[in-house]
Amino acid sequence: MAQMETEINELYNRNKNPKKRVLFVITQEEFGGTQRFLYEFVTRLDRGKYEILVASGSKEKSEFLNSLEQKGLKTKRLRFLKREVNPIFDCLGIMELIRLINDFKPDYLHLNSSKAGFLGSIAGFKIRLLRPGKFRNMKVIYRIGGWTFNDPWPLWKKKLFILAEKTTAKFKDVIVVNNKNDFEQAIKLKIKPKKELKLIHNGIDALKIEFLPREEARLKLFKNLSKKHGKIFQAKFIIGTIANFYPTKGLEYLIDAVKTLIKNYEIENLKLIIIGDGMKKENLKLKIENLKLERDIILTGQIPEAYKLMKAFDIFVLPSVKDGFPWVILEAMAAKLPIIATSVGALPEIIENGKNGILVEPKNPQKLAEAIKYLIENERTRQEMGIQAHQTVLFKFPVEKMVREAEELFE
Repeated sequence: MAQMETEINELYNRNKNPKKRVLFVITQEEFGGTQRFLYEFVTRLDRGKYEILVASGSKEKSEFLNSLEQKGLKTKRLRFLKREVNPIFDCLGIMELIRLINDFKPDYLHLNSSKAGFLGSIAGFKIRLLRPGKFRNMKVIYRIGGWTFNDPWPLWKKKLFILAEKTTAKFKDVIVVNNKNDFEQAIKLKIKPKKELKLIHNGIDALKIEFLPREEARLKLFKNLSKKHGKIFQAKFIIGTIANFYPTKGLEYLIDAVKTLIKNYEIENLKLIIIGDGMKKENLKLKIENLKLERDIILTGQIPEAYKLMKAFDIFVLPSVKDGFPWVILEAMAAKLPIIATSVGALPEIIENGKNGILVEPKNPQKLAEAIKYLIENERTRQEMGIQAHQTVLFKFPVEKMVREAEELFE
């Protein structure tokens, strides 16, 4: 009797407050592509229409969650939601999510990234079984920034993750992908949600990004590097990239391409600047040392708001072996930079080869080197590609379109 009275009171309070309740769950707190989407999306949602809670597997200090809290959004740090596969933590993570769903009572459970999608959909399925009257109408939305099984893994591991996606797809009402390749893969592999498979491209507000002017960006970048390394840095030509140091980013192939440019093509006064950090840092440092390229290739570490320094680069290169829809490419396009990227994920949808950038096949340092050499030697082409890139991001990938299409899933 007491439980029935409590549920009646909850229903009454919900009717008094008709806001839609949305629980966003994400695995990691470090700012990558998925975190960027979530930040851009939730900070633009109407707080008069939605009650929002963002939950993340997190350390105590989290740039991502802190940035949301500064915008007045409610957040929750999850103890057991971790990227690595661990049966004990994963079971505890499901229980933790069940409790959170039961407490927050969302109308929409919005899952972001593979691990959150897997554990969150199981938690959603279980709570529907435990309390069908209360959670029968809860809609589960899963957004994936790039299928994990496309990572450079052994075949058995890829098949295991495909099986996990196929099995848990039936617990999800909608699956959202951000590029055509992932959309077609889902159909081919029969990763089929209960209601809809949806393609929504990423988008940014290209006119509101506050880039530093070229000379100021270079001065700030070299000043920071000189302070960190205790020596003066100069370069006539700068190749740049911004990436988390993951195996999927293919940074070792870019390092090999620079070796070819310097040793074989004898291009002088050139520097490659890689902004970022991550698990492959020591491997990349060792590779640079073994190739004797310490003077030519600089790992800066993480730089807050690194995108502001984009215009310090003459060419932006993204050598990914696997990607979804990289935000950094949109930022580079907004900065009017000529771009060289690999033909993976959404990149062939963003870049028209030879018009607003250059596409090369992944894992091919020679092709990367040839494309960089071509742009170094053709200043007018660099300028034209930068202008075309800027026009592309303005008209094809505005943030308003992304937010509108993502919000339509709450109707």
